[in-house]
Amino acid sequence: MLGRDFLSVLDLSPAELEGVLDLALGMKRDGPGARSLRGQTLALIFEKPSLRTRTSFEMAMHRLGGHAIYLNAHEVQMGEREPVKDVARVLSRMVQAIAARTYAHQTVVDLAEWASVPVVNALSDEEHPCQALADLLTLRERFGNLGGVRLAYVGEGNNVARSLAYACKMTGAHLVVASPHGYELPPEVLARVEALPGEGRVTQVFDPHEGVRGAAAVYTDVWASMGFEHEIAQRREDFRGFQVDAALMASAPSDAIVMHDLPAHRGEEITDEVIESPRSVVFEQAENRMHAQQAVLALMLGAAL
Repeated sequence: MLGRDFLSVLDLSPAELEGVLDLALGMKRDGPGARSLRGQTLALIFEKPSLRTRTSFEMAMHRLGGHAIYLNAHEVQMGEREPVKDVARVLSRMVQAIAARTYAHQTVVDLAEWASVPVVNALSDEEHPCQALADLLTLRERFGNLGGVRLAYVGEGNNVARSLAYACKMTGAHLVVASPHGYELPPEVLARVEALPGEGRVTQVFDPHEGVRGAAAVYTDVWASMGFEHEIAQRREDFRGFQVDAALMASAPSDAIVMHDLPAHRGEEITDEVIESPRSVVFEQAENRMHAQQAVLALMLGAAL
């Protein structure tokens, strides 16, 4: 993926996806070693605040010998203070890559179109590919080969679920998404999954207990992501029964692990009892953002070649 954009899990072939995970595992085990981005700089453009995304990208560049510059929404004001295409062209003359955490997916698409350096989607309303890499890395550490691993995702078919759907299909895992009616994976996403190479499967169900039966891992996310806070009252009603609590986990195998991309709204989509239980791997997931993104940046900027 040298010099290429990473806007979607779909930008990777199954072999490239496995290669990123292999490299991330090796870097986590052995450190970055001689793979260095010394002298290279990553610009971080954030329209949304973040703990994990900012810290993991900055630490990934630091561990690879490079540097990161953080630009928040107030400083840049893409599309208001100046056009996205101007931001892309200015930064391309000063940095070696751009990571953007945006509301609209079109913003990262426009950045990639106008930038002459690689662009990474650090989150958009369509996908969260870096989170999916960290999630698969966490599952690889626990289960080894991802082939046949059943992952239950309890919640909305949002950007995280979409990226996981593409990644699971390509790596041989079975993703079961359990959502309330009206919040399921969009038909176009399921169609893309069907067209992808790989032995994995994606199944949409509407009963959370059905979703978690036989699952090796149970994953959930907030009911109202940033930008949808005004819908929280309605969503609390719509997601009634979809909380990952002790009662729901009783329908899963006793050794199933619990996953969440954080931040968690404890008492809404997940209980404190479950997220603090020995089954929880949420902090391993958070750490793995750094290792997965370190591998992506090394491959993208040539340090791992």
